[in-house]
Amino acid sequence: MAAFELICKVSGTEWITPTVFLLRFIPPQKLDFLPGQWASLVIPGAGKEGKDLRRAYSISSPPEQSEIELCIKLVPNGPGTQYLSKLKPGENLKVFAPYGAFVYKPKLDRRVVFLATGTGISPFRCMTKSELFKNNPPAEVLCLFGGREQEEVLFENDFAKQVHTKFVPCLTRASSGWNGFRGRITDYLRSEFKSDAWENTDFYLCGNGAMIDEAKLILAEKGIGRDSIHQEIYYKPKPGEQV
Repeated sequence: MAAFELICKVSGTEWITPTVFLLRFIPPQKLDFLPGQWASLVIPGAGKEGKDLRRAYSISSPPEQSEIELCIKLVPNGPGTQYLSKLKPGENLKVFAPYGAFVYKPKLDRRVVFLATGTGISPFRCMTKSELFKNNPPAEVLCLFGGREQEEVLFENDFAKQVHTKFVPCLTRASSGWNGFRGRITDYLRSEFKSDAWENTDFYLCGNGAMIDEAKLILAEKGIGRDSIHQEIYYKPKPGEQV
């Protein structure tokens, strides 16, 4: 599926956490893409010597929706997210889309496990809202969301509306009143995940590269084959960096 240059109209922004916002825009014609693909946004004049920058974001709205939604975490002093967060309704935005092979692949009578950190939940929201997913639903869905505090949990209500779906936030710095799982996604895989209960399962991993690398090692130890694991790395921490 070829990518196209699109001059889109911004329809608005919505802050869904203190540091994450939804950017909404309307392309000049309906964008044909597969659930899980991403868009490349042009940040005009923000690069060296006034050159344009490009920033990539997974599409979080389903293909059937004419208005495109992107879930974006504001980066302090980041030229891309600072520019995008200040866009006003009616302004133009240059977009190249769609890109990517990290897409939902329906398989009869198989389960699905989604593993996401932060805005890595975006493609999974797109997938589960799509007609492709609804018309070819997995036998069961487990969605693990990794974050620090309760206010960072994204799209929990969207997943709560899905049938045969369990949404589990895995938080490392939750408050004393938190009754959910405490720890990282990888901690959940080690302590709670029972591989014999998830045979015939496809695993989709998206977000922090360190989480993805560790999760793949754990899944391999549990006997999950490479053909059942699909990944999209957003960011890989440098050695010793705190995440």
